[in-house]
Amino acid sequence: MNILMTNLLMIISLLLLNSCGITYFSNNSNKIKTDLKDTLSRVKVSYDLPDDLLTVLKDGDVNVVIEIPTGTSEKWELDKSDNKIKLEVNNSFPRIIDYLGYPCNYGMVPKTLLSKESGGDNDPLDVLVLGDPLVRGSVVKCKLIGVLKLIDGGEKDYKLIAVKIDTPFYSLNSIKDIRKNYNGVLEILELWFDNYKGPNKSYSKGFEDRDYAYEILNRGINSFNR
Repeated sequence: MNILMTNLLMIISLLLLNSCGITYFSNNSNKIKTDLKDTLSRVKVSYDLPDDLLTVLKDGDVNVVIEIPTGTSEKWELDKSDNKIKLEVNNSFPRIIDYLGYPCNYGMVPKTLLSKESGGDNDPLDVLVLGDPLVRGSVVKCKLIGVLKLIDGGEKDYKLIAVKIDTPFYSLNSIKDIRKNYNGVLEILELWFDNYKGPNKSYSKGFEDRDYAYEILNRGINSFNR
């Protein structure tokens, strides 16, 4: 068995053994309250999203705003009311993924909004950027190469798959290319998103390729403009 497949099996075992679900730290202990204070003191409270940020660049690549770096568990996302990236908080407690950290960088495409009528959740399009951790709040130039299709809470949930310029992944152009050159990566993504919210909360409907990714992107741009 080669080293890559051995590592994949180790990751799968850890995922299955780890406790699942998304939790809000909500008990009244002083330690938990201090955790929120410490969290906000060691990071910026919010990250501004430039008003003039382009969605699609001249070469067809897209700008992606990084909300959650690879390997981290704090849930940050765009607050549509003021166009800032913020730590999600509920009842004064931070939202933390009660699972292994994100297996990829998680972000959004600016100036997109996929309505429920178009098969979305009324939020900006989510993007999974393969590779090492990127800086939260940074804007990175990426190429879309596919889509992970999920059912989350009974609703469609698309995750665009992207590769960043100036990385080895940028040579990829399709889901087929990932399978050929990086065996196990798609299985890791699928397994993680099937389990990170806990049993029977979300599940994969498989992958679609680059053309479908840009179809979803165009839907998101049109919904935002409307």
